[in-house]
Amino acid sequence: MRPSFKVLIAIVLTLAAAGALGAAWVSLVEAPAPKVATSGTAAIGGPFTLVSTNDGNVTDQTYRGKWLLIFFGYTFCPDACPTALNSISVALEKLGVDAGKLQPLFVTVDPQRDTREVLAEYLKSFDSRIVGLTGSQDQIDRVVKEYRVYVASQKSETQGDDNYLVSHSAYIYLMDPQGKFVNVIQGSEGGEEIATWLRKQMAHATS
Repeated sequence: MRPSFKVLIAIVLTLAAAGALGAAWVSLVEAPAPKVATSGTAAIGGPFTLVSTNDGNVTDQTYRGKWLLIFFGYTFCPDACPTALNSISVALEKLGVDAGKLQPLFVTVDPQRDTREVLAEYLKSFDSRIVGLTGSQDQIDRVVKEYRVYVASQKSETQGDDNYLVSHSAYIYLMDPQGKFVNVIQGSEGGEEIATWLRKQMAHATS
């Protein structure tokens, strides 16, 4: 298929990350996600160094050779994040042995509250193969920018108040085993739909 489709995805994500879509982007994104398998190159993704819930410090190179299924969110997220993580858990089960080709990652957009320990405890509610990633604010800001993720903290004016929400885009990213961007799907999709989508994406890339 034409590279222009993948460029379009990059443009849409860039506009979202810049806040240009305004109120259309909230914790649970309602805008339709691009669902096309494409060829070409989109400038989404890049090198990172973060802290894993099970392996300590990791980089993008840690996961070379695996397809990456990446969702950005946070543990205080009221609905979009548990919905997406539950759907990813179902998708992994539906994929059977093919799930072994994947490494699902949950990258926090709220490192102030989401320590390694907090993430690890939170992820106990989902498939054990999902690895949580956190880091310093600078490290998270860098990876958020690389993946064109829209993030806007809604902190209270009350000093020291940790009871706040973070608006963020809710796409699930698929990266190939070489670390190159493949496509995105909405986190609100069901587990069976995500599993079907993954099979198609991986088969197309290897055909």
